[in-house]
Amino acid sequence: MDLHVHNTLILSDLHLGAETSHAREATRVLKANRFRRLILLGDIFADLNFARLTKDHWKFLGYIRKLSNPKRNIQVVWVEGNHDHGLTNIMSHLVGVRVYQDYAWQYAGLRHIAIHGHQFDGFQVNNLRFSRLGTSLYLQLQKLDFKSKPIARLIDRLNTHWLRMSSKVSAGALHYGRQHNADRIFCGHTHEAIHVEDDGIHYYNSGGWVDSRLTYLTVGEQGVQIHEYHERTDDRDSGEERGEADSSFTDFADESGLLEDVEYESVGG
Repeated sequence: MDLHVHNTLILSDLHLGAETSHAREATRVLKANRFRRLILLGDIFADLNFARLTKDHWKFLGYIRKLSNPKRNIQVVWVEGNHDHGLTNIMSHLVGVRVYQDYAWQYAGLRHIAIHGHQFDGFQVNNLRFSRLGTSLYLQLQKLDFKSKPIARLIDRLNTHWLRMSSKVSAGALHYGRQHNADRIFCGHTHEAIHVEDDGIHYYNSGGWVDSRLTYLTVGEQGVQIHEYHERTDDRDSGEERGEADSSFTDFADESGLLEDVEYESVGG
């Protein structure tokens, strides 16, 4: 992975709590890249049930808290997604990250806007209760599904292409960007990493981390780039099992450096 410093790295739709969430791989991406700003572009959680968080999920959250430490001089931004509703205050305190409905910044003389994208998906907006019911059913199917999760993955693809409608979200995002004088606008939500240009405005989708294609975006001197994560041989750890079910706040504290801070304060005192 590229080790030069990016202005911004954007990652979305991790769906922590879902058995198909690739939290371990997402953490590797953050550790392997250097950036001045990290935008978590919505749907970082699958739902409000923290009991579903595995060790890898807590470690991801711990690393986010570590990045948000002011000493690191990295701006960490969380843009709320439709699955994140109800977690705003909890997450702000847990990982020290400010939460936005949308976020704008200037870079290289261009105006950038990040917004999750469900705002442009009429089905999700008008059928919130059905959407949450679908999420619950989806998580139950993951438990019943085969090891490779073909049923759950099929449902996710159908939900993406038929209900969320990637083209509809991109059209809505481009319209929103035009209204708010954006040169580039970024969304998640559809789990499909794409780039669309219309009348000088560029729309990018960061993709997702619950399917076979794992993607993220970087903004820097080379422009906006869509990156696809591929597991390397040295990334594999035979000592760990994917989907380990024990939720552990200790893993969160260890990854975030909270335990080191406690030990330091004890010695200093």
